Amino acid sequence: MRWERLQQQQPAQYHSGGLNVPGKRWGHTCNSIRGGRFLYLFGGYGKENCHTNQVHVFDTATQSWSRPAVKGTPPIPRDSHTCTTVGDNLYVFGGTDGMNPLRDLHILDTSTHTWISPTTRGDGPEAREGHSAALVGKRIFIFGGCGQSSETNNEVYYDDLYILNTETFMWKRATTSGSPPSARDSHTCSSWRNYVIVIGGEDGHDYYLSDVHMLDTETLVWKELSTAGQKLPPRAGHSTIAFGKNLFVFGGFADSQNLYDDTYMLDLESGMWTKVMAIGDGPCARFSAAGDSLDPMKGGMLVLIGGCNKHLEALDDMFYLHTGLTNMQDERQVEKLSLRKQLKLKCHEQSLNPDRSLVGVDPTASFHRSIPTYDVHGSTTSPFELLYIHQGKKTFQAKVTETFPHGYTIETIIDGKPLRGILFSNKQPSHAGYHYDSR
Repeated sequence: MRWERLQQQQPAQYHSGGLNVPGKRWGHTCNSIRGGRFLYLFGGYGKENCHTNQVHVFDTATQSWSRPAVKGTPPIPRDSHTCTTVGDNLYVFGGTDGMNPLRDLHILDTSTHTWISPTTRGDGPEAREGHSAALVGKRIFIFGGCGQSSETNNEVYYDDLYILNTETFMWKRATTSGSPPSARDSHTCSSWRNYVIVIGGEDGHDYYLSDVHMLDTETLVWKELSTAGQKLPPRAGHSTIAFGKNLFVFGGFADSQNLYDDTYMLDLESGMWTKVMAIGDGPCARFSAAGDSLDPMKGGMLVLIGGCNKHLEALDDMFYLHTGLTNMQDERQVEKLSLRKQLKLKCHEQSLNPDRSLVGVDPTASFHRSIPTYDVHGSTTSPFELLYIHQGKKTFQAKVTETFPHGYTIETIIDGKPLRGILFSNKQPSHAGYHYDSR
């Protein structure tokens, strides 16, 4: 594996001002959308020694930054929040404004660059920072974090789990069983298949953790994963990036003097930890950095941005980690479904049929016909042709969520698994051939 330090650029018309490069910060979030084409950086602390609520966008094709004009009412400036990608929408929850923990929810629609403050129902989380979030299907799972007691204003560490249904905007405090993680903050939360995975963090007694817990989101049963290999040392404030069945953990701290600049990889199928010995110019020791996967736009590549060093100085550097891995084999494994899940899937597929924004797609078969696409308002755009091969035995329906010059992105459900994909063109737009790739 290999680290690469990026020389950050911005469009030529902005070179003199430098306003579009996000600058130094920690406690921010970094989210990849549209198959890894764009990175959205939000919030954090550091630039001009204050919190920010600015949005910066990195185009991985041109390797340049921009700062879009965003409409709507933005969240107040914050750090230590979570930002979860749901299609082309980014769900920002909680964090701190530097004085108090927060519990508000905001959505950034990246297709229109508009902030939305949704009306939610149900039992939502208390105000908190340093919590974690992961998406499984259309549900966001939020675990842990640190808040304030309403009675004493003392710090409170949480071990609770909340679920937000992003279709109904209903909050629910989950009742779980099994072996749950202890109360903590500054941990990480990732998703794989139908599991949520919590790694490390710091508990209320200043004890640093390296345990790994997995939640089955269907049964809401926690289990502690038994791991082996070159095990992760205890830490908090680290960054975890999911790539297929592997979780990459970078950096963090174990106390005020010990910061990490190491990278570990956890194989979730085997429970095996591996210390990554990457070549190249890698990041210095830091905590509260942000990163994501750029696959499939940049196959097998991860990105890491900013953070805070041992002198408590915010950082503005940016790195690629070339893993050399592929996500295809893991993502295409077929899950064996129970009869109940098969029935739910059948009902869901039937409910999708009347929706005209759905396009029938066969990843291995091929025919010639024009298929119209629709913009976000439902109006028809110019049709395009898909080329399929007449050999496939399995078809599925996919919703076109975004079109771009070299193809388009889709969302679908196959064998009960929500999938997002990107279809690339290898011919002229009027007779485009597309290759299906799932994330």
